[in-house]
Amino acid sequence: MKEIWQRIDLWLQVNAPQIFETLQSGASEAQIAELETILSIKLSEDVKASYRIHNGQSIYKEGLFEGREFLSLNRIRDEWEVWKDLLDSGKFEGYESDPDRGIRNNWWNEKWIPITYDGAGNHDCLDLDPADGGTVGQIMTMYHDSSDRKIVSSSLREWLQKYADELESGRFILQENYGIQPVE
Repeated sequence: MKEIWQRIDLWLQVNAPQIFETLQSGASEAQIAELETILSIKLSEDVKASYRIHNGQSIYKEGLFEGREFLSLNRIRDEWEVWKDLLDSGKFEGYESDPDRGIRNNWWNEKWIPITYDGAGNHDCLDLDPADGGTVGQIMTMYHDSSDRKIVSSSLREWLQKYADELESGRFILQENYGIQPVE
C-alpha cells in the first residue's frame, strides 16, 4: 500500500496540491480498532495499511476520487450510522436492489462500509458481506436513489492501484470546485 499511496501522493503534489493538503496523516491502531468495534467488522490488512498512511480527507471541498470525498474513519462511522439508522427504522423494507453477481440484493447492508462520499448520499463501499460469486472486501457502488449496485474492484488494493495507474496515464485532471475528474 505504501508504494501505491506514494504514486498517488506524487501525482497530487504536482497536479492537485490543494487536494493533497486535505489528506490526513495515518490513523492509529486504536482508531482502527475502535471503528471495527463500533461497526462490528474486521477490516483486511490492506484496508488497515491504507488508513495507516492516510486517514481520509480532512475537509470535503474537492474530492480525491472523481470528485468524491475520501472518508476518514470518523466520516466512515458518520455515514455508516446514517444508513444503519435508516435500516433499523425499517425504511428499506420491501426495497431490493439490482446488483451485479456477487453483491447481495439489499437496498443497504450494514456490512457495506462507505469509503467515499459524493455529498448527495452516494458511496463507494467495502463489501464485507458479498453474495455467492463475490469477494469479501470488494469495492462496490451504492447510490441512494438507484437500485444499481456495481462491483468496481475486487479489493481496496486493486482499486487504489488502478486509480494510481489512471492518474499517471493522464486519464484524470483537476477541475476547480469538482476535484479530480476523468478527462472528457
